[in-house]
Amino acid sequence: MENVRRYRALASLCRQQAAYRPLQNWELLGQAEHFEHLAEVELKAHFDACNVQSDEGAARPATWETPVAA
Repeated sequence: MENVRRYRALASLCRQQAAYRPLQNWELLGQAEHFEHLAEVELKAHFDACNVQSDEGAARPATWETPVAA
């Protein structure tokens, strides 16, 4: 989770710099998008790892059934 905070902080810095550097605007915004993507990948890996650990010892949860109108 620390990596997520770092990636998001770097993305924020890139966006702030883009506001003050119009000649490098697109490059900095691209870097910000890249760091946000890395943060999302890191979050997905973290939650996947958490779900695998909790699923190993537990039975499958009951599926929700959608009521159907008659």
